[in-house]
Amino acid sequence: MTKTIQCISPVDGRVYAERPVLSLAAAEEAVARARAAQKGWAALTLAERIAKVQAGIAALNAMKDKVVEELAWQMGRPTRFGGEFGGVNERATYMAGIAETALAPVVVEASDRFERRIEREPVGVVFVMAPWNYPYLTSINTIIPALIAGNSVVLKHSSQTLLVGERLAEALHAGGVPYDVFQNVVMDHATTEALIGNRAFNFINFTGSVAGGATIERAAAGTFTGLGLELGGKDPGYVMDDADLDAAVDSLMDGAMFNAGQCCCGIERIYVHHSLFHAFVEKAVAWVKTLKLGNPFDPETTLGPMANVRFAHVVRSQIADAIADGAKPLIDPALFAADDGGAYLAPQILVNVNHEMRVMREESFGPVVGIMSVKDDDEAVAVMNDSPYGLTASLWTKDAERAARVGARVETGTIYMNRCDYLDPALCWTGCKDTGRGGSLSVLGYYAVTRPKSYHLKKVTK
Repeated sequence: MTKTIQCISPVDGRVYAERPVLSLAAAEEAVARARAAQKGWAALTLAERIAKVQAGIAALNAMKDKVVEELAWQMGRPTRFGGEFGGVNERATYMAGIAETALAPVVVEASDRFERRIEREPVGVVFVMAPWNYPYLTSINTIIPALIAGNSVVLKHSSQTLLVGERLAEALHAGGVPYDVFQNVVMDHATTEALIGNRAFNFINFTGSVAGGATIERAAAGTFTGLGLELGGKDPGYVMDDADLDAAVDSLMDGAMFNAGQCCCGIERIYVHHSLFHAFVEKAVAWVKTLKLGNPFDPETTLGPMANVRFAHVVRSQIADAIADGAKPLIDPALFAADDGGAYLAPQILVNVNHEMRVMREESFGPVVGIMSVKDDDEAVAVMNDSPYGLTASLWTKDAERAARVGARVETGTIYMNRCDYLDPALCWTGCKDTGRGGSLSVLGYYAVTRPKSYHLKKVTK
């Protein structure tokens, strides 16, 4: 019997999509086609590759209505938010716009005696393993620069978002990217690990759990394959004594609750200067009570189901453990009648929390946030750094110099001042500690999918 992978819709629990997995032999053939096609793709001019990729993004935009509906069925995001097209277009446009500069040779000398330069050369076949929470945005972070730089790309998407890879392939092929240059594949873990261990790829980008990242590293051990790993997060917000309170509440609570809290850089813990603590908490509770949990196809719904029942169980367990250890819940779940004990989960704010609690240390990836009072910047830095993760930190103050001073002490990949939960394509998206290694977007995103090649050309014999 052919093995299949299923997408169970969080909307109603039915099997929404099902696809057969590739055998190891079929997967090896797909990678061989990608490798054979890559040279011809790289031989095109940079302008030609950019034009085809941009045409592919335009084709994806033309599918917007279908894509938004499919996203709601696959992972529960309310249709009122219109999918991920704003971010997709912003990132694709920016990365295309900087390609010529990012990939330009570094000329050390161009004289009558020597020509010395460093060029950027595509690595070959890039393997992208994408997650379900922002399935288009996380994919294109690597796909766009990889294709533009002249690589072929093999995409393996999450089982929760099986149709996303198919839509990306459909769009890019319509734009003129050859079928073998961009391939969407459905594979199980064993086949994936076998390919990685056999040096099938020249660069691997994985976005997912810490455990998943460790598995990828073990599979790649000894192959010297380049890895980009964006793993867990427990991103903090710090509200200083001079912060714009209303703006901080609005942004941080949106950062904690949007997409049912299932954001790589979502806010999972908040520290507030003691002078603003009670006012912040009061406003935060009022903000959360305006959310509407329900069917993602209802235009009034602002909070859909979590992507999978088992993800909701993790969050419920963290909340229950925290309450048992003395945390105080401020949101009555009864206010959210759609909470069914399954994928539909009421949002929650917890106070009287501490760093002994799982909800303040483990990744939650759901609509819950703990809020603590701190006495000053030093205490805030200490608790922000008291985490195995380091993706982003959001600082709220009117003083940019103060934000920079505090930010310099925080162990994280990105420091935000007066905003959160956003990827600026001009800046490197990166993390530290258990959040992983490597970086995407910005000029450095091109460096990840290319290798330097030096030319030392002596024009004279003496």
